[in-house]
Amino acid sequence: MRIAVPAETDTQESRVAATPETVKKLVGLGATVAVQAGAGLASGVLDADYEAAGAAVAKSAEEAVKDADVVLGVRRPDPATLKGVKPGALVVAMMDPYGNEAALQGLASTGVTAVAMELMPRITRAQVMDVLSSQANLAGYRAVIDASSEYGRAFPMMMTAAGTVPAARVFVMGAGVAGLQAIATARRLGAVVSATDVRPAAKEQVASLGGKFVAVEDEEFRQAETTAGYAKAMSAEYQAKQAALVASHIAKQDIIITTALIPGRPAPRLVTREMVESMKPGSVIVDLAVERGGNVELAKPGETVVHNGVKIVGNLNVPGRIAASASSLYAKNLYAFLETLIDKGTKALAVNHDDELVKATCLTRDGAIVHPNFKPAA
Repeated sequence: MRIAVPAETDTQESRVAATPETVKKLVGLGATVAVQAGAGLASGVLDADYEAAGAAVAKSAEEAVKDADVVLGVRRPDPATLKGVKPGALVVAMMDPYGNEAALQGLASTGVTAVAMELMPRITRAQVMDVLSSQANLAGYRAVIDASSEYGRAFPMMMTAAGTVPAARVFVMGAGVAGLQAIATARRLGAVVSATDVRPAAKEQVASLGGKFVAVEDEEFRQAETTAGYAKAMSAEYQAKQAALVASHIAKQDIIITTALIPGRPAPRLVTREMVESMKPGSVIVDLAVERGGNVELAKPGETVVHNGVKIVGNLNVPGRIAASASSLYAKNLYAFLETLIDKGTKALAVNHDDELVKATCLTRDGAIVHPNFKPAA
């Protein structure tokens, strides 16, 4: 069984799909591993580190994927990366399938079995494979660090002979994995933290981290969570009531971090131009949903916009801004999943397409798009 790890081709991507630790484990399962030269440099991993772990270093992506049974990536590989890959090879990455039908059709035409890690079901046995959680956790942490670097004041209250520095007021919008980590990080830095979310379960989670919960808690709010733990889209009436409450709260904040995403849909608009203009000059907003349209009206992908003295940070690939940590966790997610697909006796790939993990994540197979959510209309 041959496993290939080509270098990422997206210029915004600094993560890598395997680390020396996971390479060593894959070799222990009986695999031969080929890593493209330079694939790990942006994550602080040298080619020599991979070789020491038992991998071969390939000069090009084509050399790495030649005869590979499995191709591991961070983002959906482009056609050039998969040039020469054998039909039936398993390609595992974060495929970003929503709204990218043409790209999925292109994957299908190569004959590979494409697996989208971000579609992993949120069940107990798949927790260790949950790439959305592992990467969002780091994004929430990094968002606070980015905010602190843009904010021209200290986070904690400081009492000095020259006077008292008040604590920063941080408001986190969306208390999922990223939001909870943002709350915890801001609290560690000494900020006064509040948060909002449409999911009732979030109230207790926010309080457990020392944050104040801000929400209109009516009947719709109490029903606003799917069985999978995701937030539901809210009615226009609820959004109006929540927006009024949030608007009055935002005007008093120094830092806002927005994290709200709904799978398969554009990011919900949470912060309007008027809300931005109500904030004090020197305030900072970090929009973690900017790649999906943004939670903030004035946010721009890849830019820091200054409006009326308020900085709106729209960094791309926030987990990749701490690439070494992000790669370490992501590679472990991949290994945990791949381990379930390998026959321990024969040490060969043995994909069970009836397994709930494979069913939930498999996008293409035998030249066709097979996932029910992305199949072309008949």
